[in-house]
Amino acid sequence: MYKRLDAALAELNQRYGGLPDPREAQAIWDDIWHQEAHHSTALEGNTLVLREVQALLDQGRAVGAKPLAEYNEVRGYADAARWVYRQALDPGEWHDGRLLTVAEVRQVHHTALTPVWDVAPHPDAADRESPGNFREHDIRPFAAGMAPPAWPLVPARVQQWVEDVFVLATRLTSGAGPERPLPEELAKVHNDFEQVHPFIDGNGRTGRLILNLVLVRLGYPPVIIFKRQRDAYLTAMQRADTGDYGSLGELIARAMHDNLNRFIVPNVAGPARMVPLAALVDTEFSLPALRQAAQRGRLEAFQGSDGIWRSSRKALDTYRAAKHQRRPKSP
Repeated sequence: MYKRLDAALAELNQRYGGLPDPREAQAIWDDIWHQEAHHSTALEGNTLVLREVQALLDQGRAVGAKPLAEYNEVRGYADAARWVYRQALDPGEWHDGRLLTVAEVRQVHHTALTPVWDVAPHPDAADRESPGNFREHDIRPFAAGMAPPAWPLVPARVQQWVEDVFVLATRLTSGAGPERPLPEELAKVHNDFEQVHPFIDGNGRTGRLILNLVLVRLGYPPVIIFKRQRDAYLTAMQRADTGDYGSLGELIARAMHDNLNRFIVPNVAGPARMVPLAALVDTEFSLPALRQAAQRGRLEAFQGSDGIWRSSRKALDTYRAAKHQRRPKSP
């Protein structure tokens, strides 16, 4: 997976000039925005389904009969995600010459948590532990044994974490390269933040948002951990607590690769541009179905020396039209 991700990222930069700007390609980022707001909050127990999330974010309508806190939780996360995508490329006065600032970390938490806090604040929170402020409570060790630091140490630990992220970014941009495969470096970044657990609530959501801020700022696609991956994600985080970043790195690598193929490449490539078949998957055609059509010569496509089949949206539209013509009409 790591080699496939490297190849896909190289193709993104060489063919398409990197990630599309969120200000100029809103439709691409809105697709990611919906999916991320839905799945990241679902990982924490939110029960809104995707269509309810889409209605809430696109139309401002609370479809369904869920608790108000759940709608506000999704809305807060979506506001924070949209802020992250724009902030990643245009930090303005937030930027101090480093990849990330402590102020940005606190702003992400403030934006994500304020709407739900307005209707359902954390029952144990003191006044100074509101959204955007570090915790002033100690947190019990987690079931697997990891113990976050005592609360007086949190500001210094967050500052050190920001410094560590800057060191990684410097190695990447200088050409020196990371000490371990990139996805595993990103896994360490994400897990280190969660080990600090700087806020009394919302650390998982904030950590995933901050990871995407780092990714987009470095020119990489954001990641979405799907709710069906919850058990694998939690297990991978537990392994990362012991210094084994392989499983979490694999999850992050697959998420980056999937976002490239699912959202970004199909939209930045012109209709005649050849892209991997995975980038053409939709509700009508699965990847196995497209591969079978290509192998049978029904879909105009070619298989590269890397073994990957490629086709174009134009070829897919031609194949779709021909397939519909072959279907017998209903009596």
